[in-house]
Amino acid sequence: MQDILIIGGGLSGTLLAAQLLRQPGQRRLRVFEPRPELGRGEAYSATELGHTLNGNAARMSVDPDNAEDLTQWLAAHIAAGGWPEADRQHVPVAELFPPRGLFGVYAQQHLAAARAAGATWGSTLEHVRSEIVDLQVDADGVRLTLADGSQVHGSQAVLATGMFPAARTRQRQSSGLNAAAVDPWDVQAMAGLDPDGRVLIIGSGLTMVDAVVSLEQAGHRGPIQIYSRHGLLPQVRRQPPAWPDFLAADPTLRTPLQVWRALRRQCREAQAAGIDWQAPLDTVRAHIGRLWSGASDWHKRQFVRHARPWWESHHHRSPPPSDALLQRLLEEGRVRIDAAQLLGLAPTEDGQVGIRVRDRGQAAERIDTGVALINSTGIEYDWRRVDRPLPRQLLARGLIRPGPLALGIAAQANGAVHDAAGQASPRLFAMGPPLRGLWWESTAVTDVALQAKALANTLVTQSP
Repeated sequence: MQDILIIGGGLSGTLLAAQLLRQPGQRRLRVFEPRPELGRGEAYSATELGHTLNGNAARMSVDPDNAEDLTQWLAAHIAAGGWPEADRQHVPVAELFPPRGLFGVYAQQHLAAARAAGATWGSTLEHVRSEIVDLQVDADGVRLTLADGSQVHGSQAVLATGMFPAARTRQRQSSGLNAAAVDPWDVQAMAGLDPDGRVLIIGSGLTMVDAVVSLEQAGHRGPIQIYSRHGLLPQVRRQPPAWPDFLAADPTLRTPLQVWRALRRQCREAQAAGIDWQAPLDTVRAHIGRLWSGASDWHKRQFVRHARPWWESHHHRSPPPSDALLQRLLEEGRVRIDAAQLLGLAPTEDGQVGIRVRDRGQAAERIDTGVALINSTGIEYDWRRVDRPLPRQLLARGLIRPGPLALGIAAQANGAVHDAAGQASPRLFAMGPPLRGLWWESTAVTDVALQAKALANTLVTQSP
């Protein structure tokens, strides 16, 4: 019997387990996840209805063979009396932006169906509620060490660790930011703040949008000051019509600059025809992995240095309900965004939180204060900076190496992890956010679903 150990029971680990359970053949799967439920992880453990998916239902299917899977599930769920608040969005089911907690239920039911299918093959799934603190690979397989010191052996292991949100991740060289900050998703903690007090937010991406939603739901009425290096806010996600796939039509477009220029030209053509500029941009999505993996290190660095902020703000868009709130607060003057760099914390004597910032284009620094500070800087992809037992041990043992530009970890296209010497492991694999450096976009639901299907096939066919 094939014995596969999956480290992480969020969306990545859950979708991989579901794919493996549906594969013919008998195998034992063990998923190691400290949380009480599989399928939720960091992203889908949210309980507030205001924390919604960033994509509409038509874009978020966990079944790579059925793009309408979530839409169909959601329609049945609503018809059965679930999520009565859906009517507030006044759009067809395919265009709804479900709460992330509800999406977690969808992922769990997807796994339950796969579990039933796997039982017909004699396959089993066990949820082990423990953190993995160490991992060793030998000729016979992979040995995991659990938090209580016990060990588990299997033939193959998969690092499906998901995301390390900067706001919830201990850093090896910490600035003390998280210790002084309020969790962006902790509505209860925000309810304890002075409702009229000034709140400081570091970072202006989608985590910031969630933080603003959390403050609103906590009853906050005061000003909100946002800082980010470029002062950019996420665009709102709209539903543009289909647009010709210009990258598929012209394979000579390869470098970031070539793609950037062609994309801007396409967007201008769309706008001239009265079509949303998001339509051409959305066609790029299918080519990102190919373009990124085929780019030189120089081109990758250039993209990250010069184009990344605009890519992030235009591609990773805000759900309409959250954007409507943000725009209202901007119009009311309660929210302000400054292009500035955080330099560190500053001492205060009045019980407030102080930070040192430098405005973009300025040499001098200044100090700003508020009743609370929120770290909304997104995801920590550099495993060398993550102060968790497993990343530390994997690096110390030389079982992994940083990915390109220190984004995640290095691996083959099939997910086989590279060790410190650059050799691909036949027993240790990775998927999802740890492969950011390999594919650039490796966190979206559709990315993870496709990787889960491909990796399941690899594990089954390449079993040692």
